[in-house]
Amino acid sequence: MDFGSVCLAIVLAPLAASVVTGLGGRFVGRAGAHTLCIAGVAVSLAGSVWVLRQMLAGAQVYNEGVYTWGVSDGISMQVGFLIDNLSALMMTVVSFVSLAVHVYTIGYMREDPGYTRFFAYISLFTFSMLMLVMSNNFLQLFFGWEAVGLVSYLLIGFWYRRPTAIFANYKAFIVNRIGDFAFIVAIAIIVAYMGSLDYAEVFQRVSRTIGHDLYLTPGEPSKVITVICVGLFLGAMGKSAQFPLHVWLPDSMEGPTPISALIHAATMVTAGIFMVARLSPLFQLSPDALHFIVVIGAVTALFMGLLGLVANDIKRVIAYSTLSQLGYMTVALGAGAYGAGIFHLMTHAFFKALLFLAAGSVIIGMHHEQDMRRMGGLRKYMPVTYWTCLIGSLALIGFPGLSGFFSKDIIIEAVHESATDGADFAYWCVLLGVFVTALYSFRLVFMTFHGKERMDEHTREHLHESPWVVTLPLVALAIPSIAVGWLTVGPIVFGDFFSGAIAQSPHGPVALLGEEFHGSAAFVLHALESPALYLAFAGVAVAWYLYLKRPELPERIAGRFSRLYRVLVNKYYIDWFYENVVATAVRNVGGNLWKGGDETVIDGWLVNGSARAVAALAALGRHLQSGYLYHYAFAMIIGLSLLLGWLLWRS
Repeated sequence: MDFGSVCLAIVLAPLAASVVTGLGGRFVGRAGAHTLCIAGVAVSLAGSVWVLRQMLAGAQVYNEGVYTWGVSDGISMQVGFLIDNLSALMMTVVSFVSLAVHVYTIGYMREDPGYTRFFAYISLFTFSMLMLVMSNNFLQLFFGWEAVGLVSYLLIGFWYRRPTAIFANYKAFIVNRIGDFAFIVAIAIIVAYMGSLDYAEVFQRVSRTIGHDLYLTPGEPSKVITVICVGLFLGAMGKSAQFPLHVWLPDSMEGPTPISALIHAATMVTAGIFMVARLSPLFQLSPDALHFIVVIGAVTALFMGLLGLVANDIKRVIAYSTLSQLGYMTVALGAGAYGAGIFHLMTHAFFKALLFLAAGSVIIGMHHEQDMRRMGGLRKYMPVTYWTCLIGSLALIGFPGLSGFFSKDIIIEAVHESATDGADFAYWCVLLGVFVTALYSFRLVFMTFHGKERMDEHTREHLHESPWVVTLPLVALAIPSIAVGWLTVGPIVFGDFFSGAIAQSPHGPVALLGEEFHGSAAFVLHALESPALYLAFAGVAVAWYLYLKRPELPERIAGRFSRLYRVLVNKYYIDWFYENVVATAVRNVGGNLWKGGDETVIDGWLVNGSARAVAALAALGRHLQSGYLYHYAFAMIIGLSLLLGWLLWRS
């Protein structure tokens, strides 16, 4: 097998399944829909694993075009694949999580009338994400970028009869367009200065931007490379939900739970993280952009995590956790530890998908109740869901030896070693974030699975473990949540796994940490000296005391600190500001342009005004056409006299 054929199979298999299921759903039926789509994603996973094995065995980087769409002024616009260790790892993670979600969907959506349509959407989403991570040029990157945004819009609003779901998918679509506008402007500047859309050619020609400035404001020059990198990262802020473009992600929980795992664990929201790592040769040349990235990531990591402390919807707690963990990844990118950021992306994909699917299992058992205040004591009714959720939570808080421990601890240490401006601020944010993460994670565990049973009697009588199509993906995701960090931290972060794929300084923070790395076991032992471990244990202890030992205290604390509590419940009033100030201002501007510009100027003056002017001239002309011969003779004499007078004057 050659790389080109395998790559085509990887991306086309889920696309073909999506097209057949979407257009012929009534003919293939429910069983045919999930069989086709699961088979398509399984082909993608098998091909991705084969590609990863080839890369690990020392295969050469594959960078070839497949189809040329057009050539304009020497700039080739094509579909092509860049297969190196970075893309091979992403392909495997995306297809594995997607396969688990596809299998899980059989159980979760079995009674939904849109069953076949949902499978068509999630397979199309998988195709779009694979096209994004496998691209070798900016045009294909942008295609995948916009395609995942479009399909996420369809999935978030899948239950289109719910007004809240429609509002949520509009919100996601609009907020992402803000970031995407900056993203495409940055690509346009790249084409203008580098004359190419191909990654390799752009990286070779990036020196052309050195010494060139852009004047975004009068008298204030900005370096071209900084403008490019900030524009690209603004796109990542929208797609990866970084403050202040984060507001769409919690609301996207209105969609079915499987898409929460698919979009918010390993795929769409990590696209921005992947993009920055892929384009690290550009970002390494702009210290100002890295400073901006590390500060945005730090604010997101800490302050979005705090919102998880007051949320009561089980899926929204995990959504705020996703926001916070994306902040950790972004901090790693800003600190120059690109490999650590991608490593956390991988480990996070497994345990966060596990947590979302476990939440979905709970929702199934609770007859679609999502408020944790109406749960409690589910451990004895749903043991598989409980233990897998516990594993995911322990990985999330960084329990020693689990996957999240390795990736999160490396990020904290790398930021501590980083020389990037703003790294000190970021270090304290991510360190305090460890305590916050442990507190909201085990608040969820204790309120859902422990303590007093708070559901109604009817729900209690029908509580039972979810079917195997739901629990099997949980177990499959729990295994890498336990083992993948232990097995891969050495080669991926401290080895040469990303050599040639990511531009990392030999004197960067990861290189400094690598000098003291002596294996996974030694790394775990070293954690005993880290404050992060004790902050995590403190968070669990506080959660146990507040939600099991003294469950009346949280309400008292909320009353005592009512102002702070209101700020958190209202999500720092950012949504209120966007909806009541920004959106109102935009509507007012649009209304004025409509009334004043469209109706008054265009319709009133230009279109209708010109018609009225022609009508007036025609009416005047009618008066000249009297039908009397002497009127016409008189007009001819007057005209001839004027003409003779003009000729005499000219001579």
